[in-house]
Amino acid sequence: EVQLVESGGGLVQAGGSLRLSCVASGFTFDDYVIGWFRQVPGKEREGVSCGSRRDGHLFYETFVRGRFTISSDSAKNTAYLEMNSLEPEDSSVYYCGRSTHCSGSFDYWGQGTQVTVSS
Repeated sequence: EVQLVESGGGLVQAGGSLRLSCVASGFTFDDYVIGWFRQVPGKEREGVSCGSRRDGHLFYETFVRGRFTISSDSAKNTAYLEMNSLEPEDSSVYYCGRSTHCSGSFDYWGQGTQVTVSS
């Protein structure tokens, strides 16, 4: 059974940092890419970042570039999203998802982890 489990969310002041984790199981981790997305109530889910271990390409949406860093540890089947210089606008539920390519469709998702940034 494919599973993605996020953790690491919480409440932080503006300018602070958090590191989200996404633990994957039920599939060969290195055969897929892991993307990070976020969603606030009433809005569509938006992409944040995606990383491909096969070719080393990393993708970031403009609004997080320079502040967020995506990484992964194949030995732990875990992807990370390091978030620095957090802003209140970054408050959202963050999800990780699985795809064969960062530009492809994502077929499995975690349950999400809440990030709240206070001003």
